[in-house]
Amino acid sequence: MSTISITPGSFAVAAPKRRLRLTDRGRTVLILLIGLPIALWLLLAQLNGGAATGTLEDGAAVPIVMVQPGESLWTVAERVAPGADPRDVIAAIVDFNHLGSADVMAGQQIAIPAPYNR
Repeated sequence: MSTISITPGSFAVAAPKRRLRLTDRGRTVLILLIGLPIALWLLLAQLNGGAATGTLEDGAAVPIVMVQPGESLWTVAERVAPGADPRDVIAAIVDFNHLGSADVMAGQQIAIPAPYNR
């Protein structure tokens, strides 16, 4: 058995690099692997990207109010129905929006029930 010894100054010869070749079938699979997830993502983004608009039974639009920083549901109730008792307005808003409590956060969008529309 012979051994190969590499001495300083001598170089080992590397195997030649082979170029990757794709067949038509390989190109099709590669395009599907890359394109299908992108197409599905675009489809889902299109389906979920629409803004929801609510309407009442008579076709009138439901007004939406955004809670401002520092506001509570009490201040929102006073703002949307200044002549009404805020406790009644809060109860109607909580019920209409299916809220678990009267706690709201800044930026939260709240639909206003029909009796308190301006």
